[in-house]
Amino acid sequence: MISKTVSAYLPLLLSNRKEDPICAYIYDIYKLKKHVQHLRESLPSYCSLFYAVKANPDMKIIQALEGYIDGFDTASEGELVKILDHTDKPIIFGAPAKKDSELEYLSKGNLHCMNIESERDMHRLNRLGSVTGEKLPVLIRVNSTYQVARSSHKMTGVPTQFGIEEERIPTLLNELSDYPYLEIKGFHFHAMSNNLDARDHLEFIQSCLKKIVEWKAVFSLPSATTLNAGGGIGINYQNPEEPFDWEAFANGLQQMEALFTHEGIQLILELGRYMVGDCGYYVAEVMDVKRNHGEHFALIRGGTHHLRLPAAWKMSHPHTIYPVDIWFDEPLPRPEIREEHVTVSGELCTPNDVLIRKGYVERLKAGDLIVFSMAGAYGWTISHHDFLSHPHPEFHYLEEHLDKVDF
Repeated sequence: MISKTVSAYLPLLLSNRKEDPICAYIYDIYKLKKHVQHLRESLPSYCSLFYAVKANPDMKIIQALEGYIDGFDTASEGELVKILDHTDKPIIFGAPAKKDSELEYLSKGNLHCMNIESERDMHRLNRLGSVTGEKLPVLIRVNSTYQVARSSHKMTGVPTQFGIEEERIPTLLNELSDYPYLEIKGFHFHAMSNNLDARDHLEFIQSCLKKIVEWKAVFSLPSATTLNAGGGIGINYQNPEEPFDWEAFANGLQQMEALFTHEGIQLILELGRYMVGDCGYYVAEVMDVKRNHGEHFALIRGGTHHLRLPAAWKMSHPHTIYPVDIWFDEPLPRPEIREEHVTVSGELCTPNDVLIRKGYVERLKAGDLIVFSMAGAYGWTISHHDFLSHPHPEFHYLEEHLDKVDF
């Protein structure tokens, strides 16, 4: 579960350890580039690949991706500024509650398009367009009736704050003459998060295409040539040996090429978690090993204020124990356990600071490292960094392959 490049880097991390225990994020940039290159090359020509910046806005990540993707999906002014300062690639903006300052990026020509999440969005953007005298390119976000069964979070098909319910779309399209400064470029159907079923994802895209073709024909929408299926492709935290079947998914998209081309529709995929999740590792040193009420606990330097995902999802995060022979606290005794189940907790004063729940270990000692893999997405930036004011982790970026890393 640890890439060869990261495995080769851990001894260097240990050799540079001083008084403070190890706590760090490591991003395998070489692995990331190879992964994204494969994604891009496997997609058909009618499909554009965008990166959902919300998954990880680290600038090194963004720079690594730029040469392989077609554009960026943003959800805040902060993300917009970061991308605009670095690239001229197309940018899509989508958020359920937009500030006036964010809308203005569309009217100033900084965006490829912006999602409409509600009728109020339509009114506000039409008013903005009337001031500039320009039609503004928008995608209508649809809260569809389709549900993807194996996704962990459903954003449509159930009551949520996202998009306009599908039943309301025909009425809105009938009223487009009331919004002369909006140019409907297509529809956004982002419906789920962390879906693990490739076939279900393909069926979801087919259902979206069917809707767009129907609406284009009935309501005469010549400029509506974009189907933004969002992201939502997941990584399997519970069973990494059974990942989302990207090859089957890409092959399915290849088989749809004639249909998309015939209808003149361009498909946009906005990948986040699936694009960057597997390139990130959170490494924490075990501070103590102890027993309470018949159960074993290991306490690490760090915790959910650095990697909130396992606590938010009530799961044990994928991990590897990296044994460390040297004991930095000689001559004090070194606590350890063998062939036991252990709960791994952090340094916060809350029982919710749990990253591994009763996981089996053959051996675990104070001073060992726990390497949490699949930490490249929704890790550091969704975490409550400053709770209890502990120091932040270090950040390391491995740009080259194992044989080329400059240690």
